Amino acid sequence: MNCRNYYICISLSLVAIFQCQAQKANSPEKYPSERNPDKFKQLYDFLATPNMYRTASGAPGPEYYQQQADYKIAITLDETHSRLMGEETITYTNNARESLDYMWVQLDQNLYAKDSQTPLSDGNTTDPAMGAQAFSRRYLEEQFKGGFEIDWVKDAQGNPMTYTINKTMMRVELPQLLAKGQKCTLKIKWSYNIVNYLLDGGRSGYEHFDKDGNNLYILAQFYPRMAVYNDVEGWQNQQFWGAGEFALPFGNFDVSITVPADHVMEATGTLLNRAEVFTADQLKRYELAEKSFEKPVIVCTQAEAEQREKSKSSATKTWHFKADNVRDFGIATSRKFIYDAMAVQLNGKQAMAISVYPKEGNPLWGELSTRLVAHTLKIYSQYTFDYPYPKAVSVHAQDQGMEYPMICWNWGRPDADGKYTDRVKEGMMSVIIHEVGHNYFPMIVNSDERQWTWMDEGLNSFLEFLTLKAWDPKFPTRRGPAKNIVAYMKGDQKNLEPIMTNSESIRQFGNNAYGKPATALNILRETVMGHELFDYAFKTYANRWKFKHPTPEDFFRTMEDASAVDLDWFWRGWFYTTDVCDIGIKEVKKYFVSNEPSKEVADFMSKQRRRNADPGPMVYMIAEGSESFKPELNKAFKIADVKPLQEYINNHFSAEEQGKLKQPAYFYQITFDKPGGLVMPILVELTFEDGSTEMHRFPAQIWRKNDLEVSRTFATQKALVKITVDPNQETADVDTQNNQWPSVPTKSKFDE
Repeated sequence: MNCRNYYICISLSLVAIFQCQAQKANSPEKYPSERNPDKFKQLYDFLATPNMYRTASGAPGPEYYQQQADYKIAITLDETHSRLMGEETITYTNNARESLDYMWVQLDQNLYAKDSQTPLSDGNTTDPAMGAQAFSRRYLEEQFKGGFEIDWVKDAQGNPMTYTINKTMMRVELPQLLAKGQKCTLKIKWSYNIVNYLLDGGRSGYEHFDKDGNNLYILAQFYPRMAVYNDVEGWQNQQFWGAGEFALPFGNFDVSITVPADHVMEATGTLLNRAEVFTADQLKRYELAEKSFEKPVIVCTQAEAEQREKSKSSATKTWHFKADNVRDFGIATSRKFIYDAMAVQLNGKQAMAISVYPKEGNPLWGELSTRLVAHTLKIYSQYTFDYPYPKAVSVHAQDQGMEYPMICWNWGRPDADGKYTDRVKEGMMSVIIHEVGHNYFPMIVNSDERQWTWMDEGLNSFLEFLTLKAWDPKFPTRRGPAKNIVAYMKGDQKNLEPIMTNSESIRQFGNNAYGKPATALNILRETVMGHELFDYAFKTYANRWKFKHPTPEDFFRTMEDASAVDLDWFWRGWFYTTDVCDIGIKEVKKYFVSNEPSKEVADFMSKQRRRNADPGPMVYMIAEGSESFKPELNKAFKIADVKPLQEYINNHFSAEEQGKLKQPAYFYQITFDKPGGLVMPILVELTFEDGSTEMHRFPAQIWRKNDLEVSRTFATQKALVKITVDPNQETADVDTQNNQWPSVPTKSKFDE
């Protein structure tokens, strides 16, 4: 069994095991008869063994390696038939110690091939009502004819190479072993029909505008791409089913793209022939944009775009881009594009923030998109590393949200009259920040999206939350705040699985892979670790693994290694189970100080004597309502009222020292219980009779010796009138009915 299958089996087994545990935790019996008391054991049972490739600290080891795939690509867009034709030369460098006898190439467009099994991998039902278009497409129309058509695969000398296509993967056999340090050249010629993604779905394709008859193309997964080979998986050749995204090696790209001459384009990398493809006026405006740091400059205007829309050029133009050290390549091209840009200063380095969008995106896109791109680069760089690429581009495409190195497509379109709701505006802002942010995770910190969606989506959603708050502290963010994940976590356990589940097995994708891990990281930063420790550890992870291939273990270990905070209990609960947080107040007892022992003290004193032959002067605590309680005890405590205590203080402290002693007047023992399975810190707010409050924060380790309940005694100067657990909703507590004392009666609908 290879490593990938091993991890999948673990994940699927965990689904069953931990769903069962979570069901117990959420059952009417709040205290399951069986519960593992050791929530703090180390994660040795789940994490891969450290080695010379990946160390126990979470850093790359001395033997760490990664492969390189360099591409020289030439493609032509046939706009009349929405078809793409291309040839590429892949130069592959083997940096592994072992030799390779074949190579795996990804053919993601085969998701749309007629023999694709993706449409067959999910069940469907007969809908009682369907739109006419949906009915026609499901039952009447011929399936879209997509998928790569491979003309040939050749070696550097032009000799045919043997290859086998298995759905979305192609194995190319090598005539001789490729040893460490050696290079291999593949030449591939291909073509495919471009999908109308609004009709057939997908992460790229084209959008057709009926009003003017033009298309807007967003092209990705448009070329045969090398799969990853590494120390964890060997070849990561898991099929592309549509949900799990991509695993790709880094390399250098030289790409020439031939399109109609009236198109405006953006793509991954540096445009090498701008003077050939821009007009003289556009070139001057772009040069002005390179010096504009406060606001965008419109390079290709709406008036120019509207003029281009009126006819279709029969001539062509070739755009030439070059990109170094990227894992992928994306292209956006259309005659409809407006283009604006501004410069961003990042610790002495300069990058360009750019947006391309049709007039249908205005006024929203012209007002906000490029400013949001610039803001995202600044904030993400603050928490990770300075943005290393020369630009970041936001492309407006209806119903899209997808990322590639230096370029991404984003939704958010006003009505036909240019009006938009706050929801549309806020959604557009969120998706632009999110997709631009993906330049950091996974385009640079290059995790395996095919296997672990949360490693890029979760981390990125967390940084999106911080970036939105930096833009506007009152921004209504969906993912990040603990309270926003409660509805998902306390949902039907049959529909939940742990975060550590393979991408294709996740049912509630947004909540599981985006929302829950983003919330977990926010809780770590705000409640468990604090900003300073978290930010240092998170930045350490980002810098250790930029331009490399990290695994979950590398993240977990680095966060602990760089902070000296043991987080195994946190990873275990939040990432490997579907347990919930539910911490409540079980009981509150008020105690009074007495000179006389209570009837209940005999057993305690007996134990004390066994430990200490002479316990010395004794002070006795009497619980209100106990058999030994007397009405005269019900008063504020004073040291002078307790003779043994006063004598002890007089004998051991000077008058000056006595003046510094605390002077509590009241004593309360609060017992907290934990019906939910998650171990979490106890956050408790005390409210006093004068209206003042006091916050106490107990680490999760308070549950180490009793997973069911724990007590704490509070000595206060003022009488308590209210106690609240997690008053600011920091822990994703799923049941707040037990969070307050005196308890608040639950309202029924008949009480309204």
